[in-house]
Order: sequence, then structure tokens, then C-alpha cells
Amino acid sequence: MKLQKDRLESRVIKETRRRLKLAAKHFGQSMLAVEIRFDLTGRAAGMVIFHVGGRPVIRYNRVLLSENPEPFIQQTPPHEAAHLVARTIYGGKIKPHGEEWRSVMTLFGIDPKRCHQFDTSRSGGRRMRRFTYHCGCTTHQLTSIRHRRVIEGRIYLCRACGEALKE
Repeated sequence: MKLQKDRLESRVIKETRRRLKLAAKHFGQSMLAVEIRFDLTGRAAGMVIFHVGGRPVIRYNRVLLSENPEPFIQQTPPHEAAHLVARTIYGGKIKPHGEEWRSVMTLFGIDPKRCHQFDTSRSGGRRMRRFTYHCGCTTHQLTSIRHRRVIEGRIYLCRACGEALKE
């Protein structure tokens, strides 16, 4: 089991570095040296952290990798590498999944999807209570964080009908 885990992690590292190398060649610019860890928990498959003045860190979710090896390796390293490339090429004021990130994903030959479809029930992390809100067209489940913000006066609008969500 440990050998398989090590092999999967090695493949993810190799795929991440391959994507960064491809982008460096395409843009004619070297990419930042990156630290790669497998310590992420919760619902995210991967995450890039940009430290001020330090090297960036890509964190991967080991549980989601072991439960979904092939789709994880096909989707997640390109996704996270694209964040690093977009930030390096276009600067820090871009949207995380904006036009620049999508163009890098297209360069990689990957559909620029924001979210994965992996089952996250066994990947740890905190579980937040959900609150039911309504609009003109459907029912929404807001997390306790957003629920608290509504209580404090924030207004959330339905993306489909544009109505304010009400409890």
C-alpha cells in the first residue's frame, strides 16, 4: 500500500513539473521553483499557496489521489500548475479561475473546469452546518459562514433568477 501511495505521489510530482516545463518553454520564461506537499485535507483536491518573497507551495489531497488516481493525475496537477503559471506570467492581480488561468489550461489541452467531481466524504476536513434559503426558482443550501453573513446584513443573489436569497 505504501509503495502504491509513493508511486502515485511520484506521478503527481512528475506531472506537475512536466506542465510547468511545458509552460516555461511556451512562454519563454522560467517558472518559480515550487514545493510540493501531500498534506491537504477536506474537499479541495489541490491548492497553491503564494508566500510573499518565498517560493510557492502546491498542496495535494492524498486521500482524493488514492481514491481517484487516474482522474486526479489527469486533472489536478495541470489545474494547480496553471495557477502557478498564470500568476507568474500575468501577475498577482488576476482572478483565480479567470481568463488567464483558462488560457493556460487550454495550452495544457485540459478543459478549464473549476471544480472536480470526486467523492470527498472520506477526505477529512471540517463539516459545516447548512441552512436552507429560497429564491424565486429554487432552494439553496448556505454554509454557516454565509448564513452568519446574511444575519449581519449581506445579501446573496441567485445566479439563475437574480432574486435575493431568503431563509
